[in-house]
Amino acid sequence: MDQRRRRFLKGIGGTLALPLLNANPADAAPNPTPTRLLIVGNPFGMHPEHFFPGDYGRKFTISPTLESLEWVKDRLTILSHTDHGMQSGHGRELAFLSGVLPETSQAFPEKNMSLDQHIARRTGGRVRFPSVHATMQRTIRMSWDANGVDIRPFTDAQQLFDHLFLNLTDKERRARRQVIESNGSILDAVRGELGTLQRKSGREDRTRLEQFADSVRALETTLTDRAQWIEKDKPKFDISEHFSGGEVTIHNRYDAVFDMIAYAFETDLTRVATIGFSPELKYTDVSGVTRGYHACTHNGKKEDVVDELVSIESFQIAQLSRMMKKLDSIREPGTNGTLLDNTVILFGSGMGYGGTHSNRNLPIFVAGGGFRHKGHVDTRDAAGNNMPLCNLFVTLLQRFGIERDSFNTSTAKFNLPFAGASNV
Repeated sequence: MDQRRRRFLKGIGGTLALPLLNANPADAAPNPTPTRLLIVGNPFGMHPEHFFPGDYGRKFTISPTLESLEWVKDRLTILSHTDHGMQSGHGRELAFLSGVLPETSQAFPEKNMSLDQHIARRTGGRVRFPSVHATMQRTIRMSWDANGVDIRPFTDAQQLFDHLFLNLTDKERRARRQVIESNGSILDAVRGELGTLQRKSGREDRTRLEQFADSVRALETTLTDRAQWIEKDKPKFDISEHFSGGEVTIHNRYDAVFDMIAYAFETDLTRVATIGFSPELKYTDVSGVTRGYHACTHNGKKEDVVDELVSIESFQIAQLSRMMKKLDSIREPGTNGTLLDNTVILFGSGMGYGGTHSNRNLPIFVAGGGFRHKGHVDTRDAAGNNMPLCNLFVTLLQRFGIERDSFNTSTAKFNLPFAGASNV
């Protein structure tokens, strides 16, 4: 292959390695009950003695940290003894949703692209926002695109509101149209160059070029869909109840974020969202907490410091529980179910416990989503080996109609049956 073709293939390879290439609304059937995904992440794990229940099975006893989920324990699956098979230490938490660290990602076909982005590829062409990401302070790195680049979350509730619910001005609409038209012109040029190269290439190169051509066609469809969204107004959301006339606290900041994501699901603005709890966030608004979160993880097993850590972690779970109640109060049109029944909720971390920097026994649970839940499950095999967390990810991908039998470091599929027919 001559240098000109090598440069061309390298250039369009970088351009087309986008997370939404197969999000093609043209081949999607009408979907009255879409499936959503919410991932809530904690970077430094959970205090294991307070997070994991002391017994297994569907009739498990709720643990202190998970107490706010008592009302929904029959729609929970808590997984003990999962991990990514990594040596313990800081930095491994980056692999939470992929099982793969950025520096080792080249050994995997899709690098360290995270679970949420794989699902956004499936659902993104049908909604205004393929995925939405929020945390109240930067430093959590949870979502990674197809190029191995971490996706920056919104760190301010007002900015998230503007993104989701503030309509574009006429000037902004014109600017967006110009960007899309410009990208369309670039694709026209790429398509013409592809045709020339395909005629001059050998069989192996033609196969690669045809794959690029498929990606170009998918991008063209995506651009057309993006252009249609520019002309549509967004739904209205009242954020004032969270901040008007009172002190801004960690409670109402996260209340606002969770409520906005819930409404974005209800109005089908997006079907994939991640919410992170930053390790640098101040939790002194939480009752009984006087120290920083990171400091509480390094507690030396001192009872008073452990109590503060458990208060912080219980607050995080209570925030999620509050949103789950909201989702469960919203009936899905034309069904007997609720929004919670059609929302797969994954809570967890890429670190098991921050006090020891352990990356074993990750704190993981799945809720809602229409699964036949199992309560508290010991996932170890007969030899006592922990289950790769990516086994669960295979199951979640399949819940969204993505027919895969493996995901990065998986060895099998975690058995979590779905209770009914699936729409995505």
